[in-house]
Amino acid sequence: MAFIPRERQQRVRNAIVRIPLDVMSSLFEFFLVAPKEDLFLLHSVFQIFIYYTSSLMLFAPELGDHPCPCYSAGAHTHDLNVRKLFRFVTMGFSKGVVAGLVLSLSLISSHGVQALPVADSHANGTTTQVPSTTIHRAPGTIGTLFTSLEMGGVVTSFPFATQTITETTPSLKSALPTYPTTLSSNATVTAKEAGPLASEDAVDPFQPFATGPYPSQVTARGDHPIPRLNVIEQSSPYHTNKFYANFYLGSQGSGTFTHPYTVTWSKGNGNANSWGMAITQLDNSAKAFGPTNDEPGSPVDYFINPLGIQHMILSASELGASTVLSTSDLDTFSANAILTPDASSNSSTLVIPVVQGMGFVTGIYTNLTPNIQSGTFFSSLVSDNTVATGIYKYQVQLDDGSSWLLYAVPSDGSDPKLTLASSTSIAGPSGWSGFIQIAKNPAGSAGESLYDAAAGAYPSAGSISASVNGHSGSYTLSWTKSGLVTSQNLLMFALPHHLAAFDGVTSRSVQSGLSLSTTTKGNATAVSADSWTLTESNLPINIGFEPFNVKTGTATTRYSSAALSAIAAAASAEIAEDMGAQSNLNSMYYSGKALSKFASIVYVIHNVLGDNNLAAQGLAQLQTAFALFATNQQQFPLVYDTVWNGAVSSATYVTNDTGADFGNTCYNDHHFHYGYFLHAASIIAYLDPSWVSTNGDWVNMLARDANNPSSADSTFPVFRMFDWYHGHSWAAGLFEAGDSKNEESSSEDVMFAYGLKMWGHATGNAAMEAQGNLMLAVLARSLNSYFLYSDGNDIEPSNFVGNKVSGILFENKIDHTTYFGANLEFIQAIHMIPLEPSSAYIRPASFVQQEWEAFFADGAIGPASNVDGGWKGILYANLALYDPASSWNFFNQPSFNSSWLDGGASLTWYLTLAAGLGGAQT
Repeated sequence: MAFIPRERQQRVRNAIVRIPLDVMSSLFEFFLVAPKEDLFLLHSVFQIFIYYTSSLMLFAPELGDHPCPCYSAGAHTHDLNVRKLFRFVTMGFSKGVVAGLVLSLSLISSHGVQALPVADSHANGTTTQVPSTTIHRAPGTIGTLFTSLEMGGVVTSFPFATQTITETTPSLKSALPTYPTTLSSNATVTAKEAGPLASEDAVDPFQPFATGPYPSQVTARGDHPIPRLNVIEQSSPYHTNKFYANFYLGSQGSGTFTHPYTVTWSKGNGNANSWGMAITQLDNSAKAFGPTNDEPGSPVDYFINPLGIQHMILSASELGASTVLSTSDLDTFSANAILTPDASSNSSTLVIPVVQGMGFVTGIYTNLTPNIQSGTFFSSLVSDNTVATGIYKYQVQLDDGSSWLLYAVPSDGSDPKLTLASSTSIAGPSGWSGFIQIAKNPAGSAGESLYDAAAGAYPSAGSISASVNGHSGSYTLSWTKSGLVTSQNLLMFALPHHLAAFDGVTSRSVQSGLSLSTTTKGNATAVSADSWTLTESNLPINIGFEPFNVKTGTATTRYSSAALSAIAAAASAEIAEDMGAQSNLNSMYYSGKALSKFASIVYVIHNVLGDNNLAAQGLAQLQTAFALFATNQQQFPLVYDTVWNGAVSSATYVTNDTGADFGNTCYNDHHFHYGYFLHAASIIAYLDPSWVSTNGDWVNMLARDANNPSSADSTFPVFRMFDWYHGHSWAAGLFEAGDSKNEESSSEDVMFAYGLKMWGHATGNAAMEAQGNLMLAVLARSLNSYFLYSDGNDIEPSNFVGNKVSGILFENKIDHTTYFGANLEFIQAIHMIPLEPSSAYIRPASFVQQEWEAFFADGAIGPASNVDGGWKGILYANLALYDPASSWNFFNQPSFNSSWLDGGASLTWYLTLAAGLGGAQT
């Protein structure tokens, strides 16, 4: 909130409280019944409420609980107090009239700022400057909220086919023998696992999967429907799913979230009318919260951070309406945003390197006139050149009360003599070259000392290295350092999951006294180091194809004869289904799920039931179904896109629908889609190693596209999907979004890592297997920080964690919903599917119990027993992670209905999962 002098507060308060509450209530009633098609009328009345309620809560908070007179709305009567009215209108919920409306909020104050002396010199050598210009605009301290889901490139289909084809394949109609046959009534069978999992020797997990071209059966296309927008040519492959993608998508005006800062091209917007790069850093108090829901504890539906607040802006006097934003050096952890006065300007540039976790926002000027601006308004500028030779320091105070630091580093070493020209402008010399660094300082003199020690250097790129040795693994994030002074350590910001994993050396570099809030991941803490090393000591090397017991740390299980009999009955029916018909679909996602399902059935028949003959028949059918894809003859064959360097579905090229197959052509969800293929292929390869020689290149292409670990592979970008800074993947591809990248299904993120691990294991690729193990360990840490909320989670807002899962996590908000519906089982279970051996490692039994008892137990808010369709099976399969006996009893009931299985699930596997975790003891 902007700082407003006390006498002005009193004047505004006196004016506001004179407005009778019943007048506002009557106006609110009119708003509810106003014609919905009259958008201008609705907007005008809505703005009155914004002005009134925000000002009332700001200047007369003691009236927050004052009752408003009852008002009628159709057949309903509501009792409100002022605080509820404020929350109701500002969040845009009025009987659905403004649900999802973009709320542009403004402060009511329009009084001018008093002219004050320009400068005041002090005995300590500092000089204080204050604005000399009277303005008649309010400081921009309240931004824009996207309360609805942005649907660009998003498909609202269920994450599984709603109908399963069950026609049998004639050659597979032979039934399995009934168990037990020659076994005694109390006999058990020990299942065979795939052998030792993972090398005990140290392995570099980031060795390339391959370095050659894409497979010959895949053709290339250079006409991608989303061209590169002002992206400067580079020799390395282009990234599609990284945090900075908004710079080259759509309007180019949406934000890039580096955490803890947000940088956004202003494009002439805001109080400063700037064309520079705006910097935003919001305190946690700025978060807006949605309405509460009916879940235990009444958590809010979402929380979100306002957009468009321009605390500081790196700009230049030459930047105007002809300004061009270009992007260069698209890399795994960084990119360069480049502003030029016009398309022909080559000698005058403002380059902003954006690097995840950067401690300063740095602007590199070449032959421009610096103009540091603010939409929040400058209240003072203090020059304090006490840092180092060639580094000129300024303390900046904004009207919202926040303190910032500015460091100017001229190329020629001369004092730039920045002046506070107005409440919105700090002016520099013309034709200037050098760089300017900006940082927010909430920590007083201690924070200032940390920034002073790091000023003059900035990260220009990042890299990652790693080592895995059995159960232990570590990875190191390192940054390329640029600037005037490179002898000192960089100042970077770490997220909560980083702090928990730092090794001893890195932990000693943590500066706990300086932290800044992030938009969705708690507080970021400063670290003075050029690199961080993070360790994971519990890599899941023993997870294989069978249910994994977290308590024993092993996947070798024993099944009772009763369990084997039930599993056999299910397997004999399901192996006879037509694999080709169920997998030959117009979606890589749905097809992959079907192939993965049948692969698990074949594995169970071979390794759990020991029927090698029937397993061989099933394997042959599975290989035939998979061959349609490996030979690239599916309904929408994959193509190699030479524009963005990836393996994509041809669906959008054919249909002109960018949302076809969940946006696969435009790089949405590749890890979701391809993880299922990796899992299916790994089982085929385990059962028939010779299969790899003719099919391995195509499968490796999928792994390379989504998660190529090495720049030695120049066909695909390095780590397209997985973000090693955040510890999870981003699903959103080439679609501009105000709230930036997002991920919905955390469990399918896990499925990719698990599929990668098992494909590496089955093909003898120790590095690939190690990478999958390390990713699973990192995912277990990050997901249980930001996506899965056990009781006591202190990272996310306390009034949100009662939802137990994120729903959809964006870079700027978390929304407890899904793209395909808001049913409770949809939201919770999208973080469960698919239930695989890795699920028990990621989803702690205690968390599963908390979620089940709060939401799905009998008597809870949404009992699983009342859920229909495939969601019911997912919920009860997830139950096996903490109560395998109840899960087993559900799936083994005589009246089990196959409609409770989704298109990617089988009764065979669910029974095996529950039994393998101890659910069938007799």
